[in-house]
Amino acid sequence: MDTRLLIILGLVVIAAVIAAFLIIRKRNSDRLRSRFGPEYKVAVEEAGGHRKAEALLHDREKRVKGFHVTPLRTEDRDRYIVAWRRTQAEFVDDPKAAVAHADALLGEVMSARGYPVTDFEQRSADLSVDHPVVVQNYRAAHDVAVRHERGEAGTEDLRQAMIHYRALFEDLVEVDEPPSLKAAS
Repeated sequence: MDTRLLIILGLVVIAAVIAAFLIIRKRNSDRLRSRFGPEYKVAVEEAGGHRKAEALLHDREKRVKGFHVTPLRTEDRDRYIVAWRRTQAEFVDDPKAAVAHADALLGEVMSARGYPVTDFEQRSADLSVDHPVVVQNYRAAHDVAVRHERGEAGTEDLRQAMIHYRALFEDLVEVDEPPSLKAAS
């Protein structure tokens, strides 16, 4: 075979391999962007780039896949809903206590669902896999609670925190299975 033909053939093969790699990478990025929604952008900003963020999101998926996340049993779900209503009603008389109780209740619900309840950052990262939209609410509420402890947040901020906590609470006590459980079925 002619040397030029071998070189051209080699270049075509290399170009095909590069094209396949780029297509696979784009599909993976599109899948992660679709799966994580607004959390994808947060991860990119925190990681300082798409590659690092995508590796981080893959690690989160692998970590959460190892959990035994399950829907709540009906009786547990009903009990948590009653507790949530009490917590919301408590806000009128004691907003600070209500926010603290909302945070604790969410920890209980997460634990009952099968999420490990470790430090806040790990908890929110784990939640982002199955609840990518409302995890932002959780972070915002937590931020208000931290600011309030420093004396930097008022009653209106606490009210916003309760609204954020409620969005996550409603998502966590859902009757339907989260996306990762549907995919496993």
